[in-house]
Amino acid sequence: MSLRYKALGVHLLTATGAVLSMLAMLAAVEELWSLMFLWLVVALVVDGVDGPLARRYAVKKNWPAYDGVLMDLIIDYLTYVFIPAFALFKSGLLTGWTGWIAIIVIVYGSVIYFADTRMKTADNSFAGFPGCWNMVVLVLFALKPSEWVTLAIVVALTAAMFSNIKFIHPVRTDRWRALSLPMALAWTWFAGWAAWVDFDPQSWAHWGLIVTSVYLLFAGAVQQLMPPRAA
Repeated sequence: MSLRYKALGVHLLTATGAVLSMLAMLAAVEELWSLMFLWLVVALVVDGVDGPLARRYAVKKNWPAYDGVLMDLIIDYLTYVFIPAFALFKSGLLTGWTGWIAIIVIVYGSVIYFADTRMKTADNSFAGFPGCWNMVVLVLFALKPSEWVTLAIVVALTAAMFSNIKFIHPVRTDRWRALSLPMALAWTWFAGWAAWVDFDPQSWAHWGLIVTSVYLLFAGAVQQLMPPRAA
């Protein structure tokens, strides 16, 4: 198969995220939260795979008719932001005015962040929290903190989107990638496990989610505090 058709295949793989987002949304409408998150985890896996493939097969050069970056952003907004915000609002984790505040700041702040051309740093990390609400809301479903803690987390992370705090990309950020990539893979495994057992509070998946989430959330900030030594 020529590079041209391999590049097209990557675009078509990325596009499957739209189908996965629809399946997740249909589950969310029926309040089948575990099934919704399972579809979102599958979408996360696709999103994690298509980027390296796109760079390997140089999709911009070999199939420039489709804008893979635009396609990816559209699907990411659905799977990372819109559907998780809906789930947070409808699930009862936040009620009344707290739920309204959460969904408004999530969807409004995220669409502005996704359109910001400054969202990537020189080392391919993210400048500010990258709007990964699918991961945040899944952990909230698993741990079920109090309503005020949940709201505080949502507001704090929304504010962090527009800060100078660095958040790593576990694949593209070179520094600590030998640890970051396994942590991201482990998070995905624990997320799927937690959703599969319907967020059973006795599941060890919850501890795995805590450990991996803390690393992925704070590794970039720690890197800022501990800059690499000059060669």
